[in-house]
Amino acid sequence: MRLKPITIDIEKFPYSLQNYLKDAKIYDSSSSPEAQVLFIDKSDGYFLKIAPKGTLKREAEMTRYFQEKRLGLGYIVYLSEQSQDFLLKVKIHGEDYTARQYLDNPKRLCESLAENLRFLHAQSFENCPILNHSERYLGRIEENARLGKANLEFVESYGILTADEAYQFVQANKQLLKNDTLLHGDYCLPNVILDDWQFKGFIDLDCAGVGNRHIDLFWGAWTLKFNLGTDRYRERFFDAYGREKIDDELLKLVACCEVFG
Repeated sequence: MRLKPITIDIEKFPYSLQNYLKDAKIYDSSSSPEAQVLFIDKSDGYFLKIAPKGTLKREAEMTRYFQEKRLGLGYIVYLSEQSQDFLLKVKIHGEDYTARQYLDNPKRLCESLAENLRFLHAQSFENCPILNHSERYLGRIEENARLGKANLEFVESYGILTADEAYQFVQANKQLLKNDTLLHGDYCLPNVILDDWQFKGFIDLDCAGVGNRHIDLFWGAWTLKFNLGTDRYRERFFDAYGREKIDDELLKLVACCEVFG
């Protein structure tokens, strides 16, 4: 986690958040242009996510749901103001998989990442507030395809050379994306917190819901390659998760979807 010290004017924040910000060191830990994330170095630590109005509602709902299932900590405050959403969460004790302790042991990291994903996917999704992840996922793909947004990096290994080819594969196979598994939705190394290899919780749940397991499997393999600088752990990751649950054609389908993600 990268932290950049910043100075803020707490009077510009909602009153219910000001006490958490008062007399605290504030750092920017944002990793995406869609939202600003502040780390508040006070007590055990807090994270405050700020984004356009209405965009953090799903994350708030799924954060609470994961807390109820003891898969993470809940939030303290969710506010939807005139133009912005604010989501305040307690920092989970520990570090994510990008900590040097874990990156220095890539084989164990790979197997641990797979085991924690298998654990998540084994959970019941009764009463989950987001039961239609696949429909939302495909809707975003249609919108980005219409806007001409495409990144062929995700399908290089599948021999797909054009965005049109990827889109046609999605259209021919999208019915295979069933809503039958509780997903993280953005299953990457920074989004799982450990304490000396012991699982502590999942974070950043804005893409979570009930959908198809291959979305998490795709991102698990991708994050290993991205963070370790090699694709040599891909097969080890799938073996540790359980080959009998993996369909290579569905991985290809997700890769084609992510061209427009």
